[in-house]
Amino acid sequence: KPHLCGSSQGFVERMPHLNNPAVLALCVALCACTALATTTCPPLRHRSGQAIGKIGSFLRSANIPSMKKTAAPAAEECMRLKGGAADAAVVEEISSLMKGEGLSESAVKAFLQAYEALVSGQDGMILESTIEPATGLPSQADLKAADSGKIKGLLEQTVVLKLNGGLGTGMGLEQAKSLLKVKGTDTFLDFIAKQVMSFRKTSGNVKSMFMNSFSTSADTKDALKDYAELISGDWEVVQNKVPKIDQSTLKPAKLPSAPVKEWCPPGHGDLYPSLAGSGVLKKLLDAGIKYMFVSNSDNLGATLDVNLLNYFAESDKSFIMEVAERTEADKKGGHLAVRTSDKHMLLRESAQCADSDEKAFQDTKKHAYFNTNNLWIRLDKLQEVLDKNDGVVPLPMIKNDKTVDPSDGDSAKVYQLETAMGAAIESFENAGAIVVGRERFAPVKTCADLLRVRSDAYVVTEDFRLVLAPECKGIPPTVDLDSKVYKKVSGLDKLLEGGEVPSLKDCSKLSIKGKVVLSPGTIFKGKVALTNPSDDWVTLKAGTYENAEIDVTKA
Repeated sequence: KPHLCGSSQGFVERMPHLNNPAVLALCVALCACTALATTTCPPLRHRSGQAIGKIGSFLRSANIPSMKKTAAPAAEECMRLKGGAADAAVVEEISSLMKGEGLSESAVKAFLQAYEALVSGQDGMILESTIEPATGLPSQADLKAADSGKIKGLLEQTVVLKLNGGLGTGMGLEQAKSLLKVKGTDTFLDFIAKQVMSFRKTSGNVKSMFMNSFSTSADTKDALKDYAELISGDWEVVQNKVPKIDQSTLKPAKLPSAPVKEWCPPGHGDLYPSLAGSGVLKKLLDAGIKYMFVSNSDNLGATLDVNLLNYFAESDKSFIMEVAERTEADKKGGHLAVRTSDKHMLLRESAQCADSDEKAFQDTKKHAYFNTNNLWIRLDKLQEVLDKNDGVVPLPMIKNDKTVDPSDGDSAKVYQLETAMGAAIESFENAGAIVVGRERFAPVKTCADLLRVRSDAYVVTEDFRLVLAPECKGIPPTVDLDSKVYKKVSGLDKLLEGGEVPSLKDCSKLSIKGKVVLSPGTIFKGKVALTNPSDDWVTLKAGTYENAEIDVTKA
C-alpha cells in the first residue's frame, strides 16, 4: 500500500522477519520507488536515467540469514566504470582489445557506452508504465507529389545505404542472407542492384552504398560483379565487431580454443560509429551529401521514394522513421512509442519488454505502429549529435543472454550487447515518424517469411520492388512453420522439393506442423492448417484447400 513506500528502514522495523521469498519480492517491488543499496551493486536506474533505488541497505537490514551468508559477486571489482583502479583497468582492457583488432575510436566509445549501461545496473527494459502510444502521425498517402525540377537537386544530395551484414545463421546459412534466391534465380542482391539501376534510368542519379560485415563483404562484392557501377569508389562501409562479456566477471569473455567466438556483431545501431570511425561520414558531407536513406537488404519493398525524400527535405526534420500499422504478424516485433516524461519518441524492441508487459507490447490496437527499419537521416544533424556526445550517438543498450560458444550450451554464459539504429529517434532533436503502406515492408527473417515472399502473395513491379498482391488487400498472409522442421532453409527446400511454391495470395493464414512436402499446383485459401503426426515426410497432393484443418497422413 502507498503508506508502506516511505523509508525502507521503517518498513523493515514493522516487518522484521522477512524469511518468505515471496514476501521479500513483494517488499522489494513496493519499496522500489525509494529503496535499496549495496556496496557491490550500483543504484538501479530506468534506461532514461531515473533512479529507482538501492537494494543492499534494505536487504542487509532484513532478518534474512541466507542473504547475510551470500558471498560478494566475483564481478565486484568491475561493477563501476568510474571511481577505481580496477574499473579503469577493465575499460583499458576492452579498449586495447578492440583497438588491437583494428577497430576505430568511434567503435570503442560506442561499445563502452553500452558496457557502462550494463555495469551500472541498467537492464535496457522500457516499462509500459513509462510510455504512451504514438498517435497523430503524418501519412505517406497524404504527401503531395514532388516537383520534378526540385528532385534532381535533392537526388544529388542523397545516398541510399543497404544494411547487408547478416549471415542468416538463424536460417542455417553460412553466407550473406542477401544471396538467397527470392523470385526465380534472382537473389536479394540482384533485386537491390536492379532497383538502383532502374531508379537511375527513370528518376536521376543517386549514390548507393552497402553496410557489410567482415563476413559478407567479399561475398557481396563477388555477387555484384555483373553490376560493376555499384561496387566502384566508396561503395561500402564495414560493420564493427564487439567483445562478448563474461557474465560472472563482467570482463571480455575468453575462449582460447576458438578466439573468433569471443566476438559478436553489435547490432545495426553500429551504423553510426561505423560511418564516423571509417571516415565515410566526413567524405559524404564533404561531397555535399545531406540525406541518407537506410533500409535492410532483405526488405525489397524499401526503395528510394522521391515523395518521401521531398517531404523529408521540406520538413527540415533531422531524422524520420518509416512506420507501418501493426497486424497479427507483427505483434512480436518492436513498436514506436512516446516517453511520458519528456514526450520524446522512442523505439521499444521485444528484448526491452519485461515479461509482465508482454500483453501490452503485443496489443496492436494500443501500440499501432512498428518500425520498418527504413530510416531517413540528415547527415549534418548526425554530425551534430556526434559532436555533442563525445563522438557517439546515445543509444539504449540491448542485453542478450548467450553462451560464448553458440554451439555449446554448457560453455561460459556471456552478454552480447547490441544497439538498434532506429532507437536513435530519441537522440535527434526534431525527429519524427511517418506512416507508410505495407508495400514498403517485405522483410525476410525466417523461412516462413521467405516462403511468403516467394509465393504469389508478393509480385514484382516494373522497378523491381516486391509488393503485396492486390488480392491480399494490404495485409500479408500469416505463415507459421514448425520450427523443429523448417527453421533452416534446408527444411524449406524439402517442403518445396516439388519445384513450385504454393499459391498464398488468397490465404490469410497457413500453418504447417510436421514433415510435409507440397505438390506443384497447391493452392491455399482462407485459413489452412496442415499436420503430420508421423516421423516420415508425407506429400500433400495438389489441389485447392480452403478454410481447412488437414491431417496429411489421411488426406
